[in-house]
Amino acid sequence: MRRTPALIVGGGPAGAVAALLLARAGAPHLLVERSAETGDALCGGFLSWRTLEALDRLGIRREVLNRDEIRRLRLFAGTRQAEAWLPRPALAVSRRRLDSLLLDHAITAGAAVERGVAVRALEGDCLRLADDDEIAPDALFLATGKHDLRGLARGAERGEDPTLGLRVRLGPSGALDRMVGDTIELHLFDRGYAGIARQEDGTVNLCMAVHRSRLSAAGSPDQLLAALAIESPRLGERLAHRAGGASIDAVANVPYGWRAVNGTAGLFRLGDQAACIPSLAGEGMGIAIESGTRAATDYLRQGPAGAIAYQQRLARDLTTPFAVANRIRAAAERPAWASALITAVRLAPQIAGIAARLTRISHKPLDA
Repeated sequence: MRRTPALIVGGGPAGAVAALLLARAGAPHLLVERSAETGDALCGGFLSWRTLEALDRLGIRREVLNRDEIRRLRLFAGTRQAEAWLPRPALAVSRRRLDSLLLDHAITAGAAVERGVAVRALEGDCLRLADDDEIAPDALFLATGKHDLRGLARGAERGEDPTLGLRVRLGPSGALDRMVGDTIELHLFDRGYAGIARQEDGTVNLCMAVHRSRLSAAGSPDQLLAALAIESPRLGERLAHRAGGASIDAVANVPYGWRAVNGTAGLFRLGDQAACIPSLAGEGMGIAIESGTRAATDYLRQGPAGAIAYQQRLARDLTTPFAVANRIRAAAERPAWASALITAVRLAPQIAGIAARLTRISHKPLDA
């Protein structure tokens, strides 16, 4: 059995940021990541202006993420559409690019990182690895994204009609570039929605949140996309640029709207393990990066005991973003209400900017 003062499980944005800050402070730690190479996790990849500011403070410049800015929001529901300016320019980036930059940054700062190490379960005070080795940490930073760790499941209610995440890559294509341009698109439909944005490599990322009943009615992910292409013509135009045989990535039972309200000494939940905001808010990456920053800061100040106040403060600061995002999501997934949203944004485009601001988490300076 190995021991470590601080163990970070997961090398995505939340875990990498925590490792970076612990390394800069000279605090002993270990980050373990199950993948030997950085993949492209299922994610919308939207980085708001506030998240870009937080990354800049960490040393990640926006020009190395994507040189093409997102300046507008475009909404679709059936044949109806509306458009509004974002409060400030944003970006879309693949998780492969973002995760690689952050983890490389952490390693350069001296972070202890082991790749190809899969953690299977929490057993007592120890974490059991896939090779049956054990690690006993004084503080655990849980950054496993949407995937729960046995013994530390989030305990979120699945409900009768849980939500799945689907992702399709489109393009690259000049015609697709002209369609999407400098926008983040949201396509609303019965029991789900899809977000579309152009990434740094020229491909267009289409991420979808859809209830299981809608997928079951269609029969398969491919059949669902075919049905949506007919139901939502503008979405169909984008899907026409899907490469033949391109895979559809999926993750089941995403607990959108869930937050860890209470903390436990020694357990810092980060990213989606701390709070899973509806993806149409485009704030998942912002929460991941901010949670990694706050968790590392509170650990350095208070040790493992700092986890309780950290979790409570994070949940409190997410109250308004979650309340607004949950209400928008509830409307977006119902055709009549989605049509009303389109009308509201067409009549008063500033509504979209207000909603964008209200669904951001505040990013605190590193020395706060």
